[in-house]
Amino acid sequence: MPTTLTHLHFQGNCSEAFKFYATTFGGRIVFSMTYGEAPGAAQGSPATRDQIIHARVDLGDDALLGCDVPPDRYEKPQGFNVMANAEDAAHAERLFRVLSEGGTVCMPMQETFWAYRFGMCTDRFGTPWMVNCAKPEEALAAAAQKSA
Repeated sequence: MPTTLTHLHFQGNCSEAFKFYATTFGGRIVFSMTYGEAPGAAQGSPATRDQIIHARVDLGDDALLGCDVPPDRYEKPQGFNVMANAEDAAHAERLFRVLSEGGTVCMPMQETFWAYRFGMCTDRFGTPWMVNCAKPEEALAAAAQKSA
């Protein structure tokens, strides 16, 4: 079965964002190349020479990919969120606090019928996040029965 990975676009701060994500999630940047290091770099723009053409940060079994895009091709992320699943409520609170610092809170961290903790934010790099600490499936089934 194919896997899916999230590929994020940045406005010249991909390197900073990926260092932040590696630190926040305890991951590791396994690849990072600038436009200036890429094949054909001599034909590239001097303005993008130090920007990231491709990067990957491994986060356990998951990964994020990303790059810096030219200003005329950058579009604000919309229509999706990157989901961070936390192992417990305290971990969810910490992730949300760190991710939302300097960004925008869309939905404050709170308990929901499906999660001990759930919140939505956009980080300071423009990436939209959902942070979730799920309740057990039995709790979801009970909530569904109550609403039926």
